[in-house]
Amino acid sequence: MKLLGKILGGLVALIVLLVAVAYVASAGAVGKRYSVSDPAPPIPTDSASIARGKHVTRAITKCVACHGDDLGGEVMIDNAAFARVASVNLTRGQGGKGNSLTDQQIVTAIRHGVGGDGRGLIIMPSATYQYLSDEDVADIVAYVRSVPPVNRAEPVSKLGPMGRALVAAGKFQASEALAIDHTAKQHTAPPAGPTAEYGKYLVTVGACKICHGPTLSGGKIEGPPSPVPAANITPEGLQSYYEASFSRALREGIRPGGTPINEVMPWKLTREMTDDEIRAVWNYLQTVPSKPFGNH
Repeated sequence: MKLLGKILGGLVALIVLLVAVAYVASAGAVGKRYSVSDPAPPIPTDSASIARGKHVTRAITKCVACHGDDLGGEVMIDNAAFARVASVNLTRGQGGKGNSLTDQQIVTAIRHGVGGDGRGLIIMPSATYQYLSDEDVADIVAYVRSVPPVNRAEPVSKLGPMGRALVAAGKFQASEALAIDHTAKQHTAPPAGPTAEYGKYLVTVGACKICHGPTLSGGKIEGPPSPVPAANITPEGLQSYYEASFSRALREGIRPGGTPINEVMPWKLTREMTDDEIRAVWNYLQTVPSKPFGNH
């Protein structure tokens, strides 16, 4: 019994040591503070800009997929070993940040993945949103400012020991702030219209490459209960599609053969895209290099 106790004690001590090492090794990446020199554009208050901001927030950037339809935030990951990740309540309600966040802080969070304390935000897709035009990001902020208050307090996001260990090993990038140029730059978009050029912009800021891969040739999205495949949307993967069936896929979640698309694909949001926006995306996808499935 004494020997067993010593073995168990040694194992506990080893686990504690490994956890401590993971926390120390990941502290630099997790606690890093960023200096952002990218001024926020003027934020409009007119109804047309607010309506446009709502459209961008839902149909294009799909912010509501994480922050909720009411922008009141929600818990997305709750795993003590890996991480607890909760999106912020962006409204002015109890538990919300709407009254405390400045316009500059909201823009910095969107484009740079950096919070009000200067630290990188956990699982904020700012490497994608950094390309938002001044007009679009300003309209997003205008819309956020307009939503009704929601009384909801979400827990603080934090990494668990496994998450810390993955960060320390370089296997997990908790914050995209690490990969973003935080110096000031000009943010523009091509003229809106059913063009391939504007479609490229929509695909970029719409986070399509997060799931479909850097070359849009597809792959799998890791997540419980099992990985979900992401389609090849290069010309090779779209051979069975026409523009009309592609539009139906984005609006109804139905493939050309009539089979449903997994709801991990946010078609309930992309169905709000305009005809010209869907046509622009279709036209752009015809121009990308054709690749076999999963060929990155």
